[in-house]
Amino acid sequence: MAAAGLDPTLTTAALAALEEALNRALALDTAGQQQLGRLAGCTFAIECTSPAINVYLQPGVERTRLLGFHDGPVTTRVRGAAADFAELAGASDPAATLINGNLALQGDSAPLIELQGIIGRLDLDWEAPLVNVLGDVAGHQLAEFLRAGFSAGSAASSSLLRQLEEFIHEEARLTPPRLEVEDFYSDLQALQQRVERLQSRLERLRKRMQGARA
Repeated sequence: MAAAGLDPTLTTAALAALEEALNRALALDTAGQQQLGRLAGCTFAIECTSPAINVYLQPGVERTRLLGFHDGPVTTRVRGAAADFAELAGASDPAATLINGNLALQGDSAPLIELQGIIGRLDLDWEAPLVNVLGDVAGHQLAEFLRAGFSAGSAASSSLLRQLEEFIHEEARLTPPRLEVEDFYSDLQALQQRVERLQSRLERLRKRMQGARA
C-alpha cells in the first residue's frame, strides 16, 4: 500500500526504478547474485504502519523483484512505524536495535539475515532512483525505510546472529553451550568404550564356560 499522500502509480514507478538499479548492482556481483538465487521462492515484507506503505522483495535466480503489493505467503516480515525504521537506519548497533526496539519481526529470521548480508555488500544507491520519481523528501524517506529494512548490513547481520546465539544459550537455555555439548559427547564416547570392554569380557567368559562344559 502506498504511503499517504503518495500517488500509488508513482510509488510503483519508483520501486520499478529501484528494482532496476538493484539488479544492475547484482549483475556486477556474481557471488551475490548466486547467493541471492538460493533465496528464490522467498518473499520478504517490509511494512510501515505510519505512514502506511508495504514493500515486498522477491529474490530470483535471474532477477530480483520489488513490489508494492503481494497477496500471498511471506517468509519474513518486519513491521513498524517510520520512526522505528529511522532508528534502525541510524543506530550504531542495528542488531541490538532490531532485538530491543519496537520493530516486530515475524517469520523465519535466518533468510532475512542472509538477505541483509548480501544486499548490505552491494554498491547500491538507494536514493537516486526514488528521488528521481518521488522528489527529494519522499524519495529520501522511502530510501531510508527500505535501507533499514532490507540492508542492515553484513556487520549488523553477524552481530544479530551472535546476539541471538548468546540469548538462546545463556538466557533462554533452549540449547546447551558448545562446551557442554563437547563434554557430553566426550562422556558418551567414554561410556561406549566401557560398554565395548564389558561386552568383550562377557564374550570371553561365555567361551570359557562353553569350553568347560565340552
